[in-house]
Amino acid sequence: MAPLLLKVRNLTVGFPQSPEYPKKAVDQVSFDLEKGRSIGIVGESGSGKSLTALAVLNLLPSGARLERGEIWYCQEGQPPKDMLSSSQAALRGIRGNHISMIFQEPMTSLNPVHRCGDQVVEVIMNHLPVSRQQARQKVLEWFGEVELPGPERIYRSYPHELSGGQRQRVMIAMAVSCEPRLLIADEPTTALDVTIQRSILALLDRLKRRYGMSLIFISHDLAVVSGVADKIAVMYEGRMVEQGTRERVIHSPSSAYTKGLIACKPPLDHRPARLYTLRDFSSGPSVPDAGSRYPETHPGNAGENELPPFFELKGLSKHFALRTNFFGRPTRRLTAIDDVSLSISKGQTLGLVGESGSGKSTMARLLLRLLLPDEGALFFKGRDMEEFGKKALRRFHQRVQIVFQDPYSTLNPRMSAGSMIEEPLVYYRYYSGRKERMDRVGELLEQVKLGADFYNRYPHELSGGQRQRVAIARVLALDPEFLILDEAVSALDVSIQAEILNLLQELKRLYDLTYVFITHDFSVVRFMSDRIAVMKEGKIIETGESDRLFRSPASDYTRKLLESIPSL
Repeated sequence: MAPLLLKVRNLTVGFPQSPEYPKKAVDQVSFDLEKGRSIGIVGESGSGKSLTALAVLNLLPSGARLERGEIWYCQEGQPPKDMLSSSQAALRGIRGNHISMIFQEPMTSLNPVHRCGDQVVEVIMNHLPVSRQQARQKVLEWFGEVELPGPERIYRSYPHELSGGQRQRVMIAMAVSCEPRLLIADEPTTALDVTIQRSILALLDRLKRRYGMSLIFISHDLAVVSGVADKIAVMYEGRMVEQGTRERVIHSPSSAYTKGLIACKPPLDHRPARLYTLRDFSSGPSVPDAGSRYPETHPGNAGENELPPFFELKGLSKHFALRTNFFGRPTRRLTAIDDVSLSISKGQTLGLVGESGSGKSTMARLLLRLLLPDEGALFFKGRDMEEFGKKALRRFHQRVQIVFQDPYSTLNPRMSAGSMIEEPLVYYRYYSGRKERMDRVGELLEQVKLGADFYNRYPHELSGGQRQRVAIARVLALDPEFLILDEAVSALDVSIQAEILNLLQELKRLYDLTYVFITHDFSVVRFMSDRIAVMKEGKIIETGESDRLFRSPASDYTRKLLESIPSL
């Protein structure tokens, strides 16, 4: 049995001044972590995962109050340290040196006006008795250790000059540069592509083994946690509802909530007509088993050749100037879309998948006519869009709508949900009177499973899933025929994601919609899509019927993406 490194007992944290937290944010949480071992803390947003991690470092946010509990950090040959009652000087000696943390979004953790290397040097010099030159050399060694390409170049780069995966590796190098005994990773791979996510998880596991570190890994995705954690703790509304070894929690969960988390994830081996949601696992004798297959098989769609084309892309290309000369002519350019030809049939869902930077979102903007192609032609219902005048474009934008990844950034914080849904009806003069518009808004709120009582609620009063439902209701207000869903569920917990995906499938049948579903999550695209197009570096390297592509991918790149999908 490995010696104990961290002991948490009855940790309880509240927000006494906040009406948003009527219950305890963290309620009587207890767990142990041994030296060299890892624990995964899993749960939905607001379950108390991150607050528990911050309490370990005694870094609770303002407004939070520790109501009771103990956190003991155990060092070999020394008496355990009480993290909750130690002085700030003692805590500064532990943070960074002994316990370090990686946050979810590196862009908000790295200073945008300082070079990446200098920021890691600052951390090392704050904690270790080394000169600046020695710290610089140590940074270059760590950049190599975390497999950053060209450590010298990365050292001189600013955060905005790096990709998401590279920024996360810089954060990992910063966190482990003083060789801490405990590393806390708070959702470190949530916004990353599956291939980058897999490499980051492998890197964390390798560093843990090489340096004998312990790891607390926080995530809302049980499949991700199962790849790195020895033990798993499941949190729900501030409490740990289940705790045990990875094998026990995944294969024989005792909590209905854990069973629901496992079953909400879309399967990779078939396409059901509907996903399980947490409501299916609430309580009672009808609760399905966690390992049971989804109850229905997806009915499928008509074959591609039987349906008329909605969009046709012929040799489409789009370039962006990276550098121009004195006369404004580009001397260096990026090819975002490279000679793409594609047909999107009416009534089908086309899944567009690929890593960040592959051109997926640029493709969406071309389809919406927000960007104009440099080469090739784009046809809508058989008509060349180059011929569209102002009136034709106005009608087109009524029929073709988009749902973005982050509804909070696309909803006006000063407008109520009902007002935002009503706004396009006013702009396009759909109804002559206010009462008719109000009735239509109420109908749309009901259709997205919210209800008319949400009319007067503002975005900050809604959960992530509720905000996304408002965004969907707003685009449905104009009776569109075609929806582009650009990473529309990527930022949601798996349980809320399952509800939104089920809703989208229902709305597709109700309104006879055609979808382009853009994502980097293959399990989601398998559930949603009739056909899938795989993009890489602006090119479509493979297209095919969904089941066929998953069974026998034709390209090595697609095979690599499929192999990178985290599974239980």
